[in-house]
Amino acid sequence: MHSFIIRTRLVRIRSSNHPHSNHYPFTPTPQNLRENDPDSLRGRPERTTLLMGDDPAQLYRLDGVAHIAGVINDERFLLAVFASVCVSFHAQPERCIRSMRRQQGMRLDDRYVPYLQMAGLYHLARLNDRWFRLDEALVSAFVERWRPETHTFHMPFGECTITLQDVAYQLGLPVDGRYVSGCLSEFHIYIDGGRPPWVWFQELLGVIPPPSQVQKYAVNCTWFQETFGQCPEDADDETVRRYVRAYIMMLLGTQLFADKSGNRIHIRWLPYVARLEELGTYSWGSAALAWLYRCMCRVANRHVVKLAGPLQLLQSWIFWRFPQFRPTGYEAFSWPLASRYYTGPIFFQYDLQNCVYVNTLLHNAGYNPSGSEKGPRVRAWRVRIDRLQSREFIWMPYSSPDVLQVLHPEVLEPRHMAVWRSVTALIYFAVIEWHQIDRVLPQFGGVQAPPRPALNIDFLMSKDGRGGDRWFPSSMPKWHAYWDARQDSVLRFDVVADPGPSHQFLQWWSQHGKRFLAPDTQLGDPRSVPIPVEASQRGPGRVPDMDRPDDVPDRRRVERRMGVGTRRSQRQWRWPDQTARSGSPNSPSPTPTGGTPCKAFGRTSKDPTSSRTPSFKSTANDGEATSWAAGS
Repeated sequence: MHSFIIRTRLVRIRSSNHPHSNHYPFTPTPQNLRENDPDSLRGRPERTTLLMGDDPAQLYRLDGVAHIAGVINDERFLLAVFASVCVSFHAQPERCIRSMRRQQGMRLDDRYVPYLQMAGLYHLARLNDRWFRLDEALVSAFVERWRPETHTFHMPFGECTITLQDVAYQLGLPVDGRYVSGCLSEFHIYIDGGRPPWVWFQELLGVIPPPSQVQKYAVNCTWFQETFGQCPEDADDETVRRYVRAYIMMLLGTQLFADKSGNRIHIRWLPYVARLEELGTYSWGSAALAWLYRCMCRVANRHVVKLAGPLQLLQSWIFWRFPQFRPTGYEAFSWPLASRYYTGPIFFQYDLQNCVYVNTLLHNAGYNPSGSEKGPRVRAWRVRIDRLQSREFIWMPYSSPDVLQVLHPEVLEPRHMAVWRSVTALIYFAVIEWHQIDRVLPQFGGVQAPPRPALNIDFLMSKDGRGGDRWFPSSMPKWHAYWDARQDSVLRFDVVADPGPSHQFLQWWSQHGKRFLAPDTQLGDPRSVPIPVEASQRGPGRVPDMDRPDDVPDRRRVERRMGVGTRRSQRQWRWPDQTARSGSPNSPSPTPTGGTPCKAFGRTSKDPTSSRTPSFKSTANDGEATSWAAGS
């Protein structure tokens, strides 16, 4: 009881000064702090000002809103305080995410292969025939390091991230092509030759789902599996095409663009599967990366625990980049590289009694992480990440001869390789993210200098198209135009034999970076890590010149921004003083200034963003996508 009373008082005292105060009422004792870690010096006014976003880079402005790292820092502060007064305290955050994944239970028929190869989805379909298990504790520890402000993981040695290059190697997806955008359901309004949604659904797939299998514009996966699970042996060409359409919709909706429901397929893909021959002209890799970025930005919110998206990409990226986290016994690999940690093959057979497809053969040779004690495992992974050194991260894992032996040559086409180094918008319908490879130049063989301030797109990160359908290339033309001009934003920099951060970057990072999250006691501090000698030998490095868009900040009230990505805003966590002074949650959101809505049609469009999709037309729609603060 005594410790509970002390903790309550401390939180109240600190809350009255957070997030606008320049000091805390209690200052931890120096012997419990890392002198070389600015994160632990929270009692100093200058460090507090930096964490609150007054630094020009605004690296950690979301910690005071709803980022999970903010909770960890708060508990670290209390741990230091209680250590100074000799009070036992064990309340380190143990949040573990829950992955929302579903394996597509539809057999890959040989008759589908030519269509999948033409669409650039064949390698992904081969992955779908196998199953992977997600280490939720490991991914949770990495999500704590994910910063929506920069779209990078913040590590003790610097920044790293998943890039278009990783998407190409890990999933075998094309990265150059037209953006994946358009509208979500009003096809007859926005698309040349489009039909009302369910009329078009029946024309393309030959059947319409019963109302019990439909939720608004999404169809249950079980209905797809039961209806299109196995193509008849004597099917004609048109019937095969219908099954291919259903297979591709399931493949996209479960393996790349799964939402947190985990069991529904949206009909937004009808315009794409209507023209199977044109599917290969789209950049599936950039759309998948945009969706993964958005899903990680959402789950970085302390109120969100469900994680969706192409999670096989995330976990395989971790294993390929961090060898010490890699499970043992997986030395052999094939193409695409994410198949290295898959089980398989998996074969499905229809169970007449239960009316479901079940797997009949599953080799237990794949990675099988433990599912118990996830909270303690999150803490253990957090400490291991805090102890990482720069030599323990592989900056260029795909340059080894073993990878080159299994590589498919289409990945190395110049147009694809150029896009890897492009600083541009990543687009998935209303989802707009930013490919900020200027902050991770060593992943492409360069030397990382102190980066320029990251692009602030907080307002765009609160949009996903809810609140009425629209033609997104017209409602957000500027960002679609950035993808159209992606070849103009390719970075040019020197490639060196020993890529990595420069000495100047490491000095900057030690002053401004959030390098450690685990408590000081678990790291055995004080812990002095000198800057490696090789960092000075690389030279100072240089941030390449590039055009930078204007920031699109989110100027809504803090308590409303805390609800982004959550379902019920009334369950938001708040500081007591914020609760006392909070205003109306229904205050209008500002709309960023931008281009006028596009009113052009088809190929005759004068707007550069709509000319990339010649088979579509767009009509006037004012404004951008509405807020998803109350969404799932």
